[in-house]
Amino acid sequence: MGALSLKKKACLRRKRRVRKKIYGTEDRPRLSVFRSTRHIYAQVVVDTTGHTVASASTLDKEAREYPKFESKVEAANFVGKLVARRAIEKGISEVVFDRNGFSYHGRVQAIATGARETGLKF
Repeated sequence: MGALSLKKKACLRRKRRVRKKIYGTEDRPRLSVFRSTRHIYAQVVVDTTGHTVASASTLDKEAREYPKFESKVEAANFVGKLVARRAIEKGISEVVFDRNGFSYHGRVQAIATGARETGLKF
């Protein structure tokens, strides 16, 4: 008990390597993405204060009311658009993208694409 698996250690190492270079300020907060097997989460975080400005996930009411998604990638694109819309309502137009150690492919890329389509600048 208490020992981390090799897979978890590798994930944490990748996450630290990415976060070492990325920092969200008041002018340009960080758009952080977390991907689980069933759902995807995105939040806009100001690291100087530690506050979450906007967030969205596939568990949100708007995503649940949406008709059935064809794939997880389509759901991620919707979440990207949703979090971008909420961030723009709060007056944020530019963000730093934090892929959180996940490869920029598939669902993570779909969130970025959806956010860009809605008007967020990376």
